Amino acid sequence: VTHSIPACIGSMTINSKQLDNESPVSIFAVNKCYVTVQDGTFFDGSGFAVLVREGYKVRSDVNITLEFRTTAVHGVLLGVSSAKVDAIGLEIVHGKVLFHVNNGAGRITATYEPKGTNNLCDGKWHKLQANKSKHRISLIIDGNLVQTDNPYIQSTSADTNDPIYVGGYPADVKQNCLTSKSSFRGCLRNLVLTKSQHAEFFDFSRAFELRGVFPHSCPGVEH
Repeated sequence: VTHSIPACIGSMTINSKQLDNESPVSIFAVNKCYVTVQDGTFFDGSGFAVLVREGYKVRSDVNITLEFRTTAVHGVLLGVSSAKVDAIGLEIVHGKVLFHVNNGAGRITATYEPKGTNNLCDGKWHKLQANKSKHRISLIIDGNLVQTDNPYIQSTSADTNDPIYVGGYPADVKQNCLTSKSSFRGCLRNLVLTKSQHAEFFDFSRAFELRGVFPHSCPGVEH
């Protein structure tokens, strides 16, 4: 077994003596237990998850789907970059969702702005789908489609070979398609990246680095 148990453990005794959970000698990747819990991964706003150690190749086509829940109006959702300018990025900025793509010729952005009293940062679950198909990009939030024109139609491939950063990224890592440095605070679930009909589901408990991220444990009410 190489992964920790996604569970709550309490009232542990050894030789009839109860262990003190409140003041441990050391602690790593352990969060409090919640009275009500939902499926999802909790991001506490201080860190990030890193997926695909050997590097993710976006290239010409990718479809990203996920669900998010937050009360913060800023936060990185996902970024894949390269040492050059090629990259993709998903982020929440001033309560709007932005999907950025750079195929090497310049960054283009699809922006979803909630209308009227609709609010994406209301602590409720919202469905997101971001699609890159060669030079075309689109963003669907809760069934609402946003598309944007791309003047760089000759440039079709985002040549990345770096890890996928979710919920934020380290200060020393370059992300060419993210404007925010704010780590996401809230919950994410059902992250799937699809290429050429091949869907890849990402389990955060199998990420090769987690900071301030707690898989399989999402508080029913944000604390």
